[in-house]
Amino acid sequence: MTLEIRGYTSDLASAWDKFCSASINGTFLHSRHFLSYHGSRFQDASVLIEESGELLGLFPAAVAPSDAGFVVSHPGSTFGGIVHNGRLAGSKMIDAIKTLKEHFAAQGYERLLYKAIPHIHARTPAQDDLYALYRVGAERVRCDLSCAIDLTGRRPPSERRRRGLKKASRVTTVSQSAELVDALWRVLEGNLERKHDARPVHTLEEIRVLQSRFPREIQVRCGIIDDQVEAGVVLFNSSRAWHAQYIASSARGYESSVLDAVFDSIIGEAETSGARFFDFGTSNEDGGEVLNDGLYRFKHEFGGGGVAHEFYQINLVQ
Repeated sequence: MTLEIRGYTSDLASAWDKFCSASINGTFLHSRHFLSYHGSRFQDASVLIEESGELLGLFPAAVAPSDAGFVVSHPGSTFGGIVHNGRLAGSKMIDAIKTLKEHFAAQGYERLLYKAIPHIHARTPAQDDLYALYRVGAERVRCDLSCAIDLTGRRPPSERRRRGLKKASRVTTVSQSAELVDALWRVLEGNLERKHDARPVHTLEEIRVLQSRFPREIQVRCGIIDDQVEAGVVLFNSSRAWHAQYIASSARGYESSVLDAVFDSIIGEAETSGARFFDFGTSNEDGGEVLNDGLYRFKHEFGGGGVAHEFYQINLVQ
């Protein structure tokens, strides 16, 4: 049977999120409840993939703000890709990618950027889309390197991380209080300004809004010395993988290895929760062309390994 594309409209939000929750590879980042916090920042181009009126997949997408001919899945999320229930497999996934290509070409777009879902977020193997992208001639235009711990078979932390934890444990208290997000954000902003002359992607107000929408998924863990937040992590969690969205430390926090205590606590929590992976996030700069090797080694020493974040571009103009 022929796959069909239906453009997303706001009245489909409930059906979209219900399907996303039951899918084999969707996360809260794919939900309308998350994507809608962007408001009118992006021109939405999301679609639903159906067969004989039955919903088989979702494709969150929006127009790139700097290029009206460029559609991205999704510019407001770490990754996009096709969210599905397992029935878009093999040749049917090839048909789905071809159908998406035809749809966006007919809409007048020139290029499509597909930000694939890293395998650690899928509840069962679901990389049929990567094969399908190859079959339609997509070009891999970017690859970032993340570091994740497989909680079912973690390698031992390095001696340096063990020493850091011992040092931090003498002076650090780790807190789970969501109310500490303001203090942590001040540390994060100071950290980024001091090291990179940059600011966080999200504002503090945006993080507060997202916390209120996703109190189970978006959490903070802070390392405290003398009643002051000196380091911490903002977590974007799913049932499959806990993810460090932001990592920050003050100068005092670095001196006392506070992040070692924070991560040791988080990794233990993630394992107890039943998650399969703890993901430290990517360590890249300049669109993936540069690896911050010192940052990557720091993460790797906790017992992690590499996870690729792949980006594919499809030319829609024949």
